[in-house]
Amino acid sequence: MRLFQDNAPVKETLEHLIRSSLERLAQVENLAIDPGTPFKVEKTRDPGHGDFASNVAMMLASQAGTKPRELAVMIVDNLPASPSIKKVDIAGPGFINFFLNQDTFLDIINIINEQADHFGHSDLGQGQSVLIEFVSANPTGPLHIGHGRGAAYGAAIANLLEAVGYRVFREYYLNDAGRQMDILTISVWLRYLQACDIQIDMPANAYQGDYIKTIAAAIQQKIGSDFICEQESLNVIYKEHSDPEKLIDILIGFAKKELGKENYFYLFEKGLNYIRDDIENDLADFGVVFDNWFSERSLAENHKVQEAIKILRDNDHLYEKDGATWFRSTSLGDEKDRVVIRENGQATYFASDIAYHLSKFERGFDKMIDIWGADHHGYMARVKASLAALGKDPGQLDILLVQFATLYRGKEKIQMSTRSGQYVTLRELRKEVSNDAARFFYVMRKSEQHLDFDLELAKSQSQDNPVYYIQYAHARVCSVMRQAEGKNLARETEIGNIDLACLAEPHEKALLSRLSSYPEIMHNAAVDYEPHQIVYYLRELANEFHTYYNACQILVDDSNLRSARLELIASVKQVIKNGLTLIGVSAPESM
Repeated sequence: MRLFQDNAPVKETLEHLIRSSLERLAQVENLAIDPGTPFKVEKTRDPGHGDFASNVAMMLASQAGTKPRELAVMIVDNLPASPSIKKVDIAGPGFINFFLNQDTFLDIINIINEQADHFGHSDLGQGQSVLIEFVSANPTGPLHIGHGRGAAYGAAIANLLEAVGYRVFREYYLNDAGRQMDILTISVWLRYLQACDIQIDMPANAYQGDYIKTIAAAIQQKIGSDFICEQESLNVIYKEHSDPEKLIDILIGFAKKELGKENYFYLFEKGLNYIRDDIENDLADFGVVFDNWFSERSLAENHKVQEAIKILRDNDHLYEKDGATWFRSTSLGDEKDRVVIRENGQATYFASDIAYHLSKFERGFDKMIDIWGADHHGYMARVKASLAALGKDPGQLDILLVQFATLYRGKEKIQMSTRSGQYVTLRELRKEVSNDAARFFYVMRKSEQHLDFDLELAKSQSQDNPVYYIQYAHARVCSVMRQAEGKNLARETEIGNIDLACLAEPHEKALLSRLSSYPEIMHNAAVDYEPHQIVYYLRELANEFHTYYNACQILVDDSNLRSARLELIASVKQVIKNGLTLIGVSAPESM
């Protein structure tokens, strides 16, 4: 058996061999075991214990009614023959240690050469459709560094799922309805009035950023003073309402009445479109592109909110209380019931969320993934409950949480607030540290872990900067290849004619072993939604390459050894490129 047949991860192939042995023990030897019982096959930390080890005997010993070590002997005795396995040992209480033939690891060079950019890819997803919704920041201001982490994480998950055989559809949910959009509109109007020499202060909870002035100035240049109002009317409002929340609501109502529906909507659209275009351009420059921008307003316009409410009512999941309509979500695992229709007859944000998720199911996706900020943790139970109440399978939706990143400039923590305008935008961060560093640093930790973004580290050109260290490994291989080509030494022999068995140095064996584990790492990163596994792997691969480079000469006089080493480092280069591409980072040929 070729250990990497059909690009199967090493563990997967060894698990198949073990299960074949278990099936024989159950069927032929009548041993009382379930071959489907979960067990582990893991790469060993100590080469003296082999390349991989399994705890299968410990997991099934109680079923078999025997000691783990005795069961381990039976499992090993019934393993199918495989030329990939050099020997199998039993250690301790019953661990099964697999020692693989060197030729098995050498074969990885041929496979990487054959599959190139597709090495590590698989058909795990079998073409199933996945809708992944991420970022979905309110279109009330530019993206800040917290949004950037969700963007980088979501894009990496989408890339991973595509690489393992899913059809991925990327979507941005545009919150273009509700009170926040009214606050944006009134903020634009007030800045417009200021541009028209109306003496007016900005309420404390209006949006304060310079982008509001930019939008207002563009409007003022286009329409002149058509949308101004009497100074005295505004003075009265400010005098009578000192509370910021009350003031902003009064101003919104005043603007709607003063401007009229058409003119108010003009301001609304100008603000929305400016910020939406800015967000889309910012993300595109960051390498994050969406297949669809789903409008929240469309849910009301297409009567999807009413449709969802009707289904909930027909399924007896709604009740009336205090003039509002409530969703009985506690009966489905939520901590309290939720309002879906307010006393004034207006649907809540949650009602829109229910309708939006219903639309995802109606569009026929096999699986759906939501990526939310960690501050939305409390929404998980209610959304899952609403799906069950709609008669949908909540298991088709995975909700992933991303902790916001904290930016440090030196020892100073940067505070952020969208309304006050005191925040660092994603665009500013990218300009300072580069897209590559931002994409890499954003996914280098588990998404649910807090991330302190170290600006100085991200910009440094040292081995302490992981993205630089990994990219430098790729560039270093390219440099060696250029040197070889300059001396007419590069790949003198077709790879099929190279005796790769000469790659016998400990550093070479370590590299071959590391390369062989890439398909498994990629598989796990996709299944677990953990792109940081790719980051960890690339750091380890780069470290082993740099160690090898410093210990062994590549361009030796022996033509076969030289060719073999060039093929080995070419494989390292290819895998680094593949891994960096998945997380949205470039693989430079020189640095």
